[in-house]
Amino acid sequence: MTYDDLLYKIGDFGKYQKRIYFFLCLPAISCALHKLAGVFILAKTDHRCQLPGELNNASYTLPINIMNMSYPFDYKLDHFSSCKMYDTNFTDAYYSSNIPTNHTINCHRWIYDKETFQNTAVMEFNLVCDRAWYKGTADSMLMVGVMLGSIIFGYLSDRIGRKNIFTISVWLQGIAGCGMAFTQEYWSFTFLRVLVGASTSGLYLAAYVIGLEFVSPKYRMVVGVVIQMFFSVGFLLTSAFAYAFHSNWRYFQLAITIPTLFYTTYHWFIPESVRWLLTNGKQEKAVKILQKVCSVNGVDISDKDIIEVLDCDFEKKPIVQADAQPKASFFDLFKHPVILKRSIIIMLLWFVNSTAYYGLSWSTSNLGGNQFLVFNLAGIVEFPAYTFLLLTLNKWGRKINISGFLILAGLALLTTLAIPKTNTWLVIFFAMVAKLAITASYGAVYVYTAEQFPTVVRNMGLGVGSFFARIGGIVAPYINNTADIWINMPLVIYGGLALLVGAWSLVLPETLNRKLPDTIEDLIAMSEKKYKPVLTNEPATNGEANKDKDKY
Repeated sequence: MTYDDLLYKIGDFGKYQKRIYFFLCLPAISCALHKLAGVFILAKTDHRCQLPGELNNASYTLPINIMNMSYPFDYKLDHFSSCKMYDTNFTDAYYSSNIPTNHTINCHRWIYDKETFQNTAVMEFNLVCDRAWYKGTADSMLMVGVMLGSIIFGYLSDRIGRKNIFTISVWLQGIAGCGMAFTQEYWSFTFLRVLVGASTSGLYLAAYVIGLEFVSPKYRMVVGVVIQMFFSVGFLLTSAFAYAFHSNWRYFQLAITIPTLFYTTYHWFIPESVRWLLTNGKQEKAVKILQKVCSVNGVDISDKDIIEVLDCDFEKKPIVQADAQPKASFFDLFKHPVILKRSIIIMLLWFVNSTAYYGLSWSTSNLGGNQFLVFNLAGIVEFPAYTFLLLTLNKWGRKINISGFLILAGLALLTTLAIPKTNTWLVIFFAMVAKLAITASYGAVYVYTAEQFPTVVRNMGLGVGSFFARIGGIVAPYINNTADIWINMPLVIYGGLALLVGAWSLVLPETLNRKLPDTIEDLIAMSEKKYKPVLTNEPATNGEANKDKDKY
């Protein structure tokens, strides 16, 4: 009997697991709040140059004749320039002449449209015109923090435990998040965004792993998808908080951070991962936790029986595995044409899914319409996407979900090019179709990646894929900034990438109900029908792998 068999016996997803799983899903809401808060904290609002003699609290709206005489018209963007004004004295005689001057200058002070947002970080730090790329950098650095957090906290969680990482991340998010609300200049604000991003990785990683390691393999796909639905709940709550605190971004930042401190109470009732305790020689604590699971689930099993299973599964099995499997390195992902092609496609799948997912989520204001409503729609479409995955991932397979949804997303986004600018809601409709498709594809890519690589390099493959996802999140804000050049540019970039990579990923094999390779040699043998093997003087020796090659 293994540990997974023991979970079946004591309740593979019983009352105890359901209770702690619910509480472990709640941090996903906080992670969503902080990852998406930039949409409103860094909301881009209409602005114009502040004219000489104008007060800082002057109205954004000016009569059309004043606009004509004060600002050059930007025919490319189809509105008066937001970054230039005429170089003149703006006297009464000048305005009466109705002949604008020929000279323009860049402005350094602005008047903002405060109809929707009365105060944002963009307004306070003047992240417009020549400084517009600073806005993208603030979001990009958040994702740098996410990447660093996944690396650092991922490593430390195996050293000091998932529960300790969870607690550290809670305090880091609370302190850095509240600190952001009191920053007075841009670089301190951005540095704290890095720390908040890192905390979301630690918080989500620890909660996800603890929850997953307490259920049997039968329920792991379900619990893995449901926690992402809680992230979608946080998506919707982000706009609710933003609407309630639209008068000041600092109040909004405090409102999404302070509830995080509730998670400090988890120290007293959320258990450490049993698997981590056992692999670190803390069997007594593991048995105590498992007895509590039995008690809550109404299962009667003795300590002796639990210890026998744990001794067998966590002491003997690893030794056998270590002797049976050769060590592999990171470079093995790129040595042979078969695994090289898979590695490249998998990296692109993670990159494109992450880039398009966060890019579309962060750029809802570029679509037109009511900002809060459109943002909510982008969150609502995630629920049918995840529900569809739960119903089809183990029936239709992984390939049709990932490749099919990526192609659908690409086609939907490129279709927006044929829609007239005046038909705003049709553009929004196709953008939401794309968001649904990207969400479904992104939700399936993890399991698909794990099944594409042999056992000896499976964790490395997942790690590389996750790394490229973080790169995608870092790049997405700068792609969104291209809307200042052409409003449709981000949708074209996301659509083109999704269509190309979705089509290319069709060359990958389906993995549903297929035997997974253990070694790179197994993978090569299984793929012989699709790849020409390199001829060598060494005879083929892996008969078992050759027997299964027809499946690929």
